[in-house]
Amino acid sequence: MKKSISRRIFFCKTVGAGAGALMLPSLPAFGFQQRSQGITPLIITSHTTEAGQNAMEAGWGILRNGGSAVDAVEKAANIIEVDPEDTSVGYGGLPNERGVVQLDASFMDGRTYSAGAVASLERIKTPSSVARLVMQRTDHVLLVGEGALEFARAWGFPEENLLTEKARKIWLRWKEELSPNDDWGVPEHLQNLERSEAYLKDFPGIEHHYGTTNVLAIDKNGDIAGCTTTSGLSFKLNGRVGDSPIIGAGLYVDNEVGAAGATGRGEDVIKSCASFHMVLRMKEGRTPQQACEDVLKMIIDRYKKVNPEFYPSEKFVAINRRGEMGCATMKGNRNPQMSLRTEKGFSRYEGTITFPGK
Repeated sequence: MKKSISRRIFFCKTVGAGAGALMLPSLPAFGFQQRSQGITPLIITSHTTEAGQNAMEAGWGILRNGGSAVDAVEKAANIIEVDPEDTSVGYGGLPNERGVVQLDASFMDGRTYSAGAVASLERIKTPSSVARLVMQRTDHVLLVGEGALEFARAWGFPEENLLTEKARKIWLRWKEELSPNDDWGVPEHLQNLERSEAYLKDFPGIEHHYGTTNVLAIDKNGDIAGCTTTSGLSFKLNGRVGDSPIIGAGLYVDNEVGAAGATGRGEDVIKSCASFHMVLRMKEGRTPQQACEDVLKMIIDRYKKVNPEFYPSEKFVAINRRGEMGCATMKGNRNPQMSLRTEKGFSRYEGTITFPGK
């Protein structure tokens, strides 16, 4: 009788896991050819904050030393995820309607055509690292809710309260201002009085409803990887999942073409399979900038038949294997930007507004 061989390949080294400190053994080469000639490593993120710049420097440190795009992307994403001042991603992210922070993330490795994601993950600061483990250590793509948390626990991720004081106060202000007919907020006889400075100081303004981070990278071998991570739509329904953990929606990577990521109103990104479409457009010969703009226009064209005045809020980023890049948003008064790090240093790339004035 022939001895059956498991289809799984188990690594013989112990893997240590922790927030921002995940070190995996090298994956086998799978027979892929190295494409190092003419390749200029780079890493980009949709984030333009100080944390975004720090993330780019950390990711670049890995690429500069010959590290993989996968390692660089994870390191960069972790730095943004653990920033308590950022209310759109990871620790400090704005909670759902119940005041619970639920995180989503996806990871994709263009070299191996592998992908992993988690959704509605609670109490873990770095969902991108958990998504990477789903990608590399399971035969699944997406784990959700309690199952995702159990998986993270198994790999030793510490559970922590993700609701910062800043995010909690923003959530409380949202609760108070949600409806004049409920019992949240100041007593009825004081509701028409001007709010004091003390109130405004104690209760920060509601900053935004959307927020996501994309990180995309190319290493010296020409291999491409990407990650999308988010705390999702603020004050969302319990259990709501946006586009970020959906491969083809919030993220898509093709080693022979490039990579794309999306931020904004996740429902529209899911329905349009936006990141996959951007990569497809680049495969057809469009530049990353043109691909971003093409898909934004596609979304608007779909809505024109139903509500011609509806312009959802999206921001797309993309890179191709030649090191070209693109960034576009659907509407606004300022051109969108993304952070970029190459051998020439840190910079910001300015994109376009597809429908200015909307």
